[in-house]
Amino acid sequence: MEEQVILVDEEDVPKGQMDKMEAHEKGILHRAFSVFIFNSKRELLLQQRAMSKYHSAGLWTNTCCSHPRIGESNIHAARRRLMEEMGMDCELNYLFKFTYKAIFEDGLTEHEVDHVFFGMSDELPVINRDEVETFKYMDLEALAQDIAVNPGAYTPWLRICLDKVVTHASTAKTKNGHTA
Repeated sequence: MEEQVILVDEEDVPKGQMDKMEAHEKGILHRAFSVFIFNSKRELLLQQRAMSKYHSAGLWTNTCCSHPRIGESNIHAARRRLMEEMGMDCELNYLFKFTYKAIFEDGLTEHEVDHVFFGMSDELPVINRDEVETFKYMDLEALAQDIAVNPGAYTPWLRICLDKVVTHASTAKTKNGHTA
């Protein structure tokens, strides 16, 4: 059975499920999540998506992102994919959600209610080469400047939510009291 996504309405109320590829081919709104991990220098851990990914291959994006499985909580899915993609585990805090639609040159469409989680870790990732080409750390100001100059090097969802991430990162505190 192909991977399924949770179809939702604009309020993130589940409406059913669909094959992931079919949802992306038809541009159907579905649930997703994005994880942003910061180190103690307040730098964001970015990944370059593997060249084998079916869309956005080779683009830079947030630490990890994916879709929860049917019956799986967003936080559990976020921690699962953080381990699967980056070989990391850390406490994650839910911050906000946003809805976006991005149409790709290959005809696929990401139309998602995207739940955003922040975490803090100085652990170096052990990347899964099936998912991730490489990684780097950048402070948010340098990232925003680079996105302004090179928008095509970054995923649409990162470009869309970065301003809100910057706002939350300046005020977000993890449960142990550190600022993200």
